[in-house]
Formats: sequence, structure tokens, C-alpha cells
Amino acid sequence: MVTFYCDGLIEPRNPGGFACWGWVALADSGNQIATDCSCVGHGDGMTNNIAEYWAFINAATWALMHHPDKPVTYRTDSKLVVEQVNGRWKVNSDQLRPLADLARHLLTETGGILEWVPREQNTIADALSRRAYRRATGQK
Repeated sequence: MVTFYCDGLIEPRNPGGFACWGWVALADSGNQIATDCSCVGHGDGMTNNIAEYWAFINAATWALMHHPDKPVTYRTDSKLVVEQVNGRWKVNSDQLRPLADLARHLLTETGGILEWVPREQNTIADALSRRAYRRATGQK
């Protein structure tokens, strides 16, 4: 079993800031298998929800490439991503619809489970998304 924690953020403002994401993959033992973080973009059209979706999409893409036959659980503190990808909430945003479709496809392909967790349980992924923000803005 591999468990991914995913997080996205937008700074310094939402919308229009830097949309960044991070994820961490943990083995059953709790040891980190892999991490990644980056910036989707900044300015017009960037929102926190876009960053949250890209955090999950990048984690699921990595899982598909590196652990295609292992059970996978994804955890995020984005209630919107969890509910939309799991089909319990409608995707009203034209901007999010293609991301939700891709996320659903990846969830199916990996045979994964997508769960919501409180922000306090998502600190590593949060720190990674903040690292991506610092890199994108030239901070240390």
C-alpha cells in the first residue's frame, strides 16, 4: 500500500497568485518513498482549486508510472477535489471540468481511493507546496 498526501496553494492572493502544489508518497512503514512539488503558473486564471487539482493529478500520475500494481490511497485537505472527483459534487466551473475529468481517469487507472483529511494531517504536502512557492518567487 502506498499513501499519498497532496496539497495545493495559491499565494499571495486567490485568484491570480502563484498556484503551487506538493505531494508525498509513504510506504506502509511510514517511510517516504517520493516527493514532488512545482508551480502550475501565476496570474490570470490561477486559483487555489487549480493548484489542489494539480497536486492530486501529479501524485496519481507518479503512482501510475511507478507503482501501477500496488493499492493506492490519496489524501488531500481539499474537500472540493475529493467530492468532485468521487462524483458526489457537481463540477460547475468550466475551468475545473477538464481537471476533474483527468483526475477521475487517473483515480480509476490507479485503482486508488481518494479521501479527505484535515489540514493538520497534511503538513508534509503543505510544506512541499510552500517550497514550490518559494522557488517560483525566488525566495529561499
